[in-house]
Amino acid sequence: MDNINLNKKGFLNHPVFIEIAKLAQQENVEVYVVGGFVRDKLLKRSDKKDIDIVVQGDGIDFARKLSQHFEISNLSIFKTYGTAMFNYMDTELEFVGARRESYSKDSRNPVVASGSIEDDQKRRDFTINALAISLNMQNYGELIDPFNGLKDLENKTIRTPLDPDITFSDDPLRMMRAIRFATQLNFDIEKNSFDAITTNKERINIITVERIHTELNKIIMADKPSTGFKLLFKSGLLEIIFPELYQLAGIEKHGTVSHKDNFLHTIQVLDNLAKYSDDLWLRWAALLHDIAKPRTKKFIEGIGWTFHAHNFIGAKMVPNIFSRFKLPLNEKMKFVQKMVDLHMRPIALVEDIVTDSAIRRLIVDAGKDIDALMTLCEADITSKNEKKVEQYIENFKNVRKKIIEVEQRDSLRNFQPPVSGEEIMAFFDIPASKTVGDIKAAIKEAILEGIIPNEYEAAKKYMVKIGEEMGLQKSNK
Repeated sequence: MDNINLNKKGFLNHPVFIEIAKLAQQENVEVYVVGGFVRDKLLKRSDKKDIDIVVQGDGIDFARKLSQHFEISNLSIFKTYGTAMFNYMDTELEFVGARRESYSKDSRNPVVASGSIEDDQKRRDFTINALAISLNMQNYGELIDPFNGLKDLENKTIRTPLDPDITFSDDPLRMMRAIRFATQLNFDIEKNSFDAITTNKERINIITVERIHTELNKIIMADKPSTGFKLLFKSGLLEIIFPELYQLAGIEKHGTVSHKDNFLHTIQVLDNLAKYSDDLWLRWAALLHDIAKPRTKKFIEGIGWTFHAHNFIGAKMVPNIFSRFKLPLNEKMKFVQKMVDLHMRPIALVEDIVTDSAIRRLIVDAGKDIDALMTLCEADITSKNEKKVEQYIENFKNVRKKIIEVEQRDSLRNFQPPVSGEEIMAFFDIPASKTVGDIKAAIKEAILEGIIPNEYEAAKKYMVKIGEEMGLQKSNK
């Protein structure tokens, strides 16, 4: 291959590179920029804010001297991994000594030894990530490409530098990374490499769930996440890492009546949502919105296939799924739960007469997340009947319009009854009890049904009325 010099194309326009080159010459070591920075520059993707530097020598020592040159005090050193990093001009620079690796069967953590730039490129996961650019004065800017990574970039191909069976067996996380890169870059995984993923799929069991959920999140956040989930399904990885999602796949028939493939529907909903939202947790809600359908599936004569209460049961499944993946069990998980639980409500409104009462209840139950819920429900329209889709979209517009009208009139978002439990207890001189809860519930119901406005005076008057009907009297205190 002819030598290609990328400096002439402006690839090394960051001022840090020439300073690295000067120090490399002064220290008599070879230095290269490798990995994602090179790949993304060649793909003309947005500039990465993190750059990996390989030093043919002591990477930590080189980073320490360069940080001193820049008078930077926040150098982070990770001796276990032989790396060091610091921030310079809004860019994170990570330094590591060139190395070669060997693996044991039961761990993805390699035994590391010093090596050459060639050794370091061999240990990379894919040819497109094994590209390096020289930062040495004698060939500054030259592309070092021993595995034809440039050609794979041009052909949009994910391929391992060495035998893919060894590559994936050594570090099974690379199987997830292959699928993630294919999804993010819209590349194909080369046949031998994909076959090796299928062969080595069980090796994924040695990878921590934190590593797996990190890759899953990146697939979910891609422009077209369905690409990754189809590859996970086809490779056999999905059945191992996410059995609930895998079980959505397939069509069951009862006579001539069948239901849709809920796995394909789910990832289509995720694709639809990805066009309108980059909220990771709303995308997780799209992925899980029908997760309980296999558990609730039932055929009823005269009606067909039903999935009764799949939203309610699906919401109950969310904490276990999040816990297994070690995803946050905080407000983010509760948000996903809420979306899964409520996702049928706006659809029911679209298919029925939209009453103010139904809209009020939806606003109160969804609270501040009403807009996210509507976005999810609109993404849930996957019919191939264009007229049906157009009608649903038009109906959803009407529901959104109605939500705005009712919300502006009744101020129900983040709803709290205007009269508190403490005020009810003081007014009637009664202790905390079921009676207090019943009065509060009656006030809420009256507001939602439009019997009284969502205002303090009206609510208090209604409280007195309900109390009297219960035989309560105003306290004389």
